[in-house]
Amino acid sequence: MSTTATTTEIGTPPEKSQATTPRTRSPSYTGSSAKEFRGTLKDGVPHYMGLSGDPLLYAITATSTCAFLLFGYDQGVMSGIISAPQFYRVFPDLNPDNVGSSHSSLMQAFYTAIYEVGCLAGATFALFWGNKMGRRRNILLGATFVIIGTIIQITAMPGYKAGHQFVIGRIVTGFGNGLNTATVPSWQAECSKSNNRGLHICIEAGVIAVGTVIAYWIDFGLSYVDSSASWRAPIALQMIFAVAVIVGILRLPESPRFLLSTGQYAEGEAVVAALANETIDSERTQLQKRVILEALENLGELKIKHVFTGGPSQHFRRTLIGASTQFFQQIGGCNAVIYFAPVIFETYIGLPRTLALILGGVNSTVYALSSFASYVMIERLGRRKMFLWGTFGQAGSMFLAMGCLIPFDVYHDTENKAIYGAVLAMFLYLIAFGCTWLELPWLVPAEINPNAIRTTANAISTQTNWSWNFAVVMWTPVMLDAWGGFGTFLFFGIVNICFFPFIYFFYVETKGRSLEEIDIIFAKAYTTKEWYVKVGNEMPSLTEKEIEEEAIKWGLADAEGHAASRAQHKTGH
Repeated sequence: MSTTATTTEIGTPPEKSQATTPRTRSPSYTGSSAKEFRGTLKDGVPHYMGLSGDPLLYAITATSTCAFLLFGYDQGVMSGIISAPQFYRVFPDLNPDNVGSSHSSLMQAFYTAIYEVGCLAGATFALFWGNKMGRRRNILLGATFVIIGTIIQITAMPGYKAGHQFVIGRIVTGFGNGLNTATVPSWQAECSKSNNRGLHICIEAGVIAVGTVIAYWIDFGLSYVDSSASWRAPIALQMIFAVAVIVGILRLPESPRFLLSTGQYAEGEAVVAALANETIDSERTQLQKRVILEALENLGELKIKHVFTGGPSQHFRRTLIGASTQFFQQIGGCNAVIYFAPVIFETYIGLPRTLALILGGVNSTVYALSSFASYVMIERLGRRKMFLWGTFGQAGSMFLAMGCLIPFDVYHDTENKAIYGAVLAMFLYLIAFGCTWLELPWLVPAEINPNAIRTTANAISTQTNWSWNFAVVMWTPVMLDAWGGFGTFLFFGIVNICFFPFIYFFYVETKGRSLEEIDIIFAKAYTTKEWYVKVGNEMPSLTEKEIEEEAIKWGLADAEGHAASRAQHKTGH
């Protein structure tokens, strides 16, 4: 069915409604706007892309997944081409035979890591303009930048400042992916139901590993092509994913919470109805809309400064929790293993080069497969247990690798079979990481931050990811060279141990909670002076009507406005 906007009378517009600019919310309003919405009506139920209810959620998840598949692919595509002879012909400053091994290593790290600088810039853009543009426009812009950056990279020619052009292309592509990774989880979380939000975001985050392994094997297969197509083709293929994201985002709805927070009532309640597979005037649609509006009450115009506020909403605390998950993900050693596995296998564990390359590919494949386990675990174990078990697995794997490398690194015994235990340890590390810490840092910030600051706070979390991603990628080769595998794995093992107290004391369980329920947890804890983790563990699940009542009780909504909104709804729009 076409998604061309249909003229549909769905009520009376609120006073002073603004379609595109932030506003001071009016929670007493429950009616609809007499203006068009992007979808179409079918049996009284709004549809987008001809879909409503669960099929519409699946389409949103599929588009989100494409965005993160693109992210994972772009993360992994350089690993197989950065040291290829065909790549050296166009970029001779990377060839150790021309510039020496030390300068070559530095330049290869720079060509790879400069992508993270672009991602950081994209996340920063989302921080300042994300709430103004909305989720869909951000994602559309991000995918467009990926395509532009890709074209810049693959058209680099020898003798025409190819290196400069390629680096610029990497930065532009990174900008697009940084913008998307800061926005897509918020869009997904705000459109999902509380009972499957974790699964949907785990699916999109889990395919990061799938994208990485696809890129690795494409690089490996095309390495036998003795021309520049061996690296141009793998880089160009990421445009397929970007186009898929653009096609999906053009036809799918905006986040209902963003729409209602910016006064776009007609579109907002139409999306609420479409996601619930209900009519616009149904009690369920209007109740969900009221809950969202009341959660936004008293915030006024949305500004970046709201991230640093306390009070019942606890914005700053929640922003720090979300950003800390991305920080811990990066300093836990994941990219030291993912980016440099073949180098570690060959140089610091002592395996033959061919075996090291094959094990690197198998390692990436195991990593991708392990991510699927999170789909089963996320709504059964919950976030806290997955964080704790994942950290235990990562720390144990690092210490196992360290112990197995003592004969090789300390005593220089190259014949000792204990080194194979280090290979096993790296596999175990990526299994533990792939089903826990890979997905959770993308899920937790998207759901723990309230609607008013979700895009901004998510952008800060993503900035944290890219900043430390860049740092770890740059310092790992230096650390390996100075400390060897033994010292490097010991360092990351100790770092992982430090995660436990933070997870236990500061990470609240959000499994099965609606986004508005999570707001209640922090508001209740603030008012009663209880620790929010304890409140989250003890507070029973709330119905939507109970959320309305609790929001008033703990200072998140205005009782007078709430009563007026209910009275207005009962008497008609």
